[in-house]
Amino acid sequence: MATEARTTGGYRDILGAPHALRLLTGTLVGRLPNGTGPIAIVLFTRAEGGSYSLAGGLTAAYGIATAVGQPLLGRAVDLKGQPRVQLPAALVSALGMIVLALAGIGHLPLAYAAVAVAGLLTPPLEGGLRALWPSVLGREDRVHRAYALDAVAQEVMFTVGPLLLTLLVALWSPAAALVVINVLGVLGALSVVVSEPSRVWRSEPREAHWLGALRSPGLLALLGSFFFVGLALGSITVAGLAYADDQGNEAAYGWLMAALGLGALIGGVAYGARHWSSAPERRLRVIVGLLALGYLPLMLTPGVVPMTALAALSGVFLAPALACGFIVVDRHAPTGTVTEAFSWLVTTFGVGAALGSAVAGPVVELSGTTAGFGVAGAGGFAALLVLLATGRVLRTPGHRTRHAVAAGGGNPGHAEKNTDPSENDRNGAVEPGFSAGHQA
Repeated sequence: MATEARTTGGYRDILGAPHALRLLTGTLVGRLPNGTGPIAIVLFTRAEGGSYSLAGGLTAAYGIATAVGQPLLGRAVDLKGQPRVQLPAALVSALGMIVLALAGIGHLPLAYAAVAVAGLLTPPLEGGLRALWPSVLGREDRVHRAYALDAVAQEVMFTVGPLLLTLLVALWSPAAALVVINVLGVLGALSVVVSEPSRVWRSEPREAHWLGALRSPGLLALLGSFFFVGLALGSITVAGLAYADDQGNEAAYGWLMAALGLGALIGGVAYGARHWSSAPERRLRVIVGLLALGYLPLMLTPGVVPMTALAALSGVFLAPALACGFIVVDRHAPTGTVTEAFSWLVTTFGVGAALGSAVAGPVVELSGTTAGFGVAGAGGFAALLVLLATGRVLRTPGHRTRHAVAAGGGNPGHAEKNTDPSENDRNGAVEPGFSAGHQA
């Protein structure tokens, strides 16, 4: 159930908050190396005379290392604070890519070690930003809208990032592009960690447990669902390339991917412009169901123009699913594990996307392009089935974050947890705001 947003100015209200625009921009710039990493590695390897197999191997090493490193660094952020983890990680990650750019691929163990270090030490800026929103924005409805803006900004980054990388390659070389993108990444991370919200933020005390955030059944259910959402998206990247080959039109692939991103951007903007009063767990089931349905028409594989329109339609519910998923993560993450929990979502989604690409390739070769797009539909419905099957554990969050506006001399780095559920907690309604008396 939705009504018009009651907060004056909508997204402008969020971006006008102190530090908000800086944190969002710094995070996006800081994430450029990771967002363009696989493409940059492939372009560099091919320019150095390496094979596609080597390019794929280096990219896989980078992806696996990133998947391992994100939750570990997220846990470190929760324990040690953002500046002590994010900036050193960004510096070492950039150093790994710079070593690759300078040493080349002549010594393969060094090349693999360089990309592994770069991936493993990729700073968890994405999860860190979401941990900061409560202290920066205060009211819960504004935080939820910021999650939607965050999802939209991701689509912009994954569109602009590759274009910037391509421009740098054209102006200089793939090696120079690697260096420049990673220097920009360090500057973005630096902009975030020297800001006041990042410097003063501290995670709440956490219970010592080796599973960390993964001890939450609700979070595990959500991760299982978004693994399949990632699988669906990863399969489209391969099936879309096969479609372009079938059409004899290389440009068609670019149109499909751009349309997918445009659809997600439009959907995210529309989702964040509304005030939602329904329980986010229930709302997520509806959104993921619509996302799954949107993938099915791709199996029709019509001409390029209608196919591009279908690609845009299939992307409409992606950003809303991510934005709603962020809210559910926040509600189910155990106390003191919020950055780690968000990092696990990034990891799970990325692993799913990698597997989707790996699965779609043989499916396309054996059964054709239509079957490749069928993998996306199957992934979407598998994500929905996980949410339906785990409805009981998702129904009741382990805690609820009471976002408050820091007042007086309070520390804006903390968000108070209320473990005594109110009626709003039980029905999932969003409270319009919280008293400034609750020091964040």
